[in-house]
Amino acid sequence: MTSPGGPHADALAEPEARVPGHWTASLSLAASAVWVGWYGPLQVLLALQAAQLAPAGMAKESVLAWVTGAGAAVSLVANPLCGALSDRTVSRFGRRRPWALAGAVGGAAGLVVLSGADDLATMTAGWCLVQLALNATFAAVVAAVPDRVPVRQRAAVGGWLGVAQTLGVLLGTGLATLAGGVTGGYLACAVFTVTAVLPYALCARDAPLRQRPAGGVRAFVRGFRLDPRRHPDFGWAWLTRFLVNLGNSLALLYLLFYLRDALGAADPERGVLVLTAVNGALLLATVVAGGVLSDRTGARKPFVRWAGVLMAAATALLAVWQTWPGAVVAAALLGVGFGVFTSVDFALMADVLPAAADRGKDLGLVNIANSLPQVAAPALAAPLVTHVGGYPALYLTAAAIVLLGSLLVQRIRGVD
Repeated sequence: MTSPGGPHADALAEPEARVPGHWTASLSLAASAVWVGWYGPLQVLLALQAAQLAPAGMAKESVLAWVTGAGAAVSLVANPLCGALSDRTVSRFGRRRPWALAGAVGGAAGLVVLSGADDLATMTAGWCLVQLALNATFAAVVAAVPDRVPVRQRAAVGGWLGVAQTLGVLLGTGLATLAGGVTGGYLACAVFTVTAVLPYALCARDAPLRQRPAGGVRAFVRGFRLDPRRHPDFGWAWLTRFLVNLGNSLALLYLLFYLRDALGAADPERGVLVLTAVNGALLLATVVAGGVLSDRTGARKPFVRWAGVLMAAATALLAVWQTWPGAVVAAALLGVGFGVFTSVDFALMADVLPAAADRGKDLGLVNIANSLPQVAAPALAAPLVTHVGGYPALYLTAAAIVLLGSLLVQRIRGVD
C-alpha cells in the first residue's frame, strides 16, 4: 500500500470514517439493479423461453443448462477482468462509478436482445451480454465497500447489500411473472436495471486514482495469479463461498421444474414467486441483524458456519419432504441461513483481501465463487435429475456440498 502522501493515497488508504446512510442506500440500490437483471431471467424467464425455443429432440432442461452455463462461463472472466480494470481506471468520476453505469446500460441492452430472441443462438448471445455487462457493475459495487467502509462497519453494509440482493431477486421474479409475458418481463427488468444504478453512478463519492499503476499487459495478466499458499485465509474463504453458492445454485436451478414435475403445482410460475417471497422475507429479517451482531462481536466464522449448517438442513428438506408445505418451510429456513451468510461472509472476504491496490481484481476473483457455481450446477444437476435419483438426489447432493463449505470456514486463521 502506498504511503499517505503517495499518488494513490485517497483511493488506496484503509478507510476509517463510517459511511453515511445515503451512500449505503445508493450503493445498495445499484446492487439491486444487478440482481433484478440476473434473477428475473434465472428464476422465470429463461426457463419459460427454454421451453418455447427447445429444438426438436432437445429437452428444455438441457437448453436451460446450455444457456445458463454459457452465461456463467462469460461471468467467470468478466468479473475479475472488470474489477482489475476498475482498479486501474483514472477518471475524475472515480474508479468504480463509470464501470457501474456502463455495465448497467450494457446489461439492459442484453435484456432487450433476450426479449426478441426467437432461436437458441440469440437467446444464448443475449444472456452472455447480460452476464458480461452486469458483472462489470457488480465488480464495481462490491469493490466500493473495502474502498470506503471501515472494518467495524463492513458486515452491516454487507447486510444492506444482502437486502438489495433479496429485494432484487424478489422484484426481478415479480417483474418476470407479472409484466405480461416473456418479452414484457425482459423489458421491465431492463428499465429497472438502468434506473436503479443512476443515484450511485451520478452522485456517490468515489475517490479518484491519481496515477495509473505501473506495468504493461504482461504485469496486468500476472496479477490474476493468486497463490493460496501465500494467502491461505483468502483461499479458504474463497472455497467456503464457492461450495455454499454451488449448493444454493443446485437448489434454485430447477425450482420451476421441481414445482411443476415433482409437486404437480398447477401454477408453478406463481409458486416460484411465493417461495421467493417467503425466502426473501426471512432473509430480510436476518441479513442486517446478523451483520450488525458480527460487527459488534468482532466474530465472523461462527456466523458463517451455523448459517451454512441451517442452509444444508433446509435443502435436505426439499429431498425428503416433497410437498408444498415442505417447500415453504425449506424456503423460510434457507432465507434465515442465507441472510446471515450473505452479510457476514461478505465482510469476512473483505477482511482477508491480500492488497488494497487490487481490491477490485481480488473481489472479482471472489465473485468467481458466485459465478462458477452457475457453470458447475447445470453440469451436476442435469445428470442427477435425469439419470441418478431425480430431485431427491439433486437436493441431498446440494445439502452435502453446503455443509462441507460451512465447515471449511474453520481453516481461516486470521479472522475470528
